[in-house]
Amino acid sequence: MDAGRLSSAALMVSGLAGVVMPVRVATALDLSATTGRGRAETRAGLGGTYAALGGWALVSRAPAARTAVGAAWLGAAATRLGSLAVDRPRTDWIFWLSLAMEVGLGTVAVVPRPDAAD
Repeated sequence: MDAGRLSSAALMVSGLAGVVMPVRVATALDLSATTGRGRAETRAGLGGTYAALGGWALVSRAPAARTAVGAAWLGAAATRLGSLAVDRPRTDWIFWLSLAMEVGLGTVAVVPRPDAAD
């Protein structure tokens, strides 16, 4: 599996986790999903959105699909970095691992491969 497809699959799996396990995902992200509305928003916002984008990029042959996945990951990373100054969040290992994944998976998705035929 090439790096762009790996990035897309990771986004899709992340989204599927949000759909299937909204309380665990919300808890890992230090969010509250203790009400029906909270679980529904976690499923939709952190689940369905990412699962659909990652899944689309996996089946699409359009280079723009993988670029969109990369932009989503890098947008999350930039916002996470900005939140350090604005929100001053608790930065446990999950925070830093998330940032590393966002930067790494975003970068591999947007950097064109010289041998890419699609």
